[in-house]
Amino acid sequence: MSTLAISDLHVSIETDQGTKPILRGVDLAISSGETHAVMGPNGSGKSTLAYTIAGHPRYKVDSGSIRLDGQDVLAMTVDERARAGLFLAMQYPVEIPGVTVSNFLRTAKTAIDGTAPAIRGWVKDVRQSMEALRMDSTFAERNVNEGFSGGEKKRHEILQLELLKPRFAVLDETDSGLDVDALKIVSEGVNRAKESSDLGVLLITHYTRILRYIKPDFVHVFVAGRVAEEGGPELADRLEDEGYDRYVAAAAASA
Repeated sequence: MSTLAISDLHVSIETDQGTKPILRGVDLAISSGETHAVMGPNGSGKSTLAYTIAGHPRYKVDSGSIRLDGQDVLAMTVDERARAGLFLAMQYPVEIPGVTVSNFLRTAKTAIDGTAPAIRGWVKDVRQSMEALRMDSTFAERNVNEGFSGGEKKRHEILQLELLKPRFAVLDETDSGLDVDALKIVSEGVNRAKESSDLGVLLITHYTRILRYIKPDFVHVFVAGRVAEEGGPELADRLEDEGYDRYVAAAAASA
């Protein structure tokens, strides 16, 4: 059993107008096998949390901690975090011209495991995962995300998740820009990754539609850089009916 523990996390960014606080004391703990959904309006700090966990240099941690089984994640470089078992599926996956999907995946697997995977077994695993995600085999020889549609980019993110087998996955609005069919396929990929390991998932989303396919154990409402409320799956259903207005009003009143 592993745990990713976030304690009293305060994060800011530098803007043209000066330092802007984003996260204002976030406490969150995810254990192996659990799925935590983080929901909230635009600008509430959800993606900031994701990129801070991953180690994006734009985000400055002013105080607080992130620990993986007691290890200080904030002291790790980005690649050390990946090798420790942290994975980020980005909201807007980047293109990598000149690097094919197959080379990218094998290089990443080698870097994380410390040894290169055996070719025959690796090719079989890649083919099976691509077929399950309904990705044409020709994508393996295309440059990473270059010319990919939004849905194809998200499928490629989940392909990485299935093959790299991290301990904890942060999925930053993986459902954005997906049609109904692609949403189901991507969700099934996440569920397969969970079923084949003790993967812990931090699922960031605005909407409940992806939660019909990826069932959360816990739901956290983010507003103004804080966790405003926590609960089980029933909280997501309530948010679908009520929205975030009352949380935003309460945050404004206490500011």
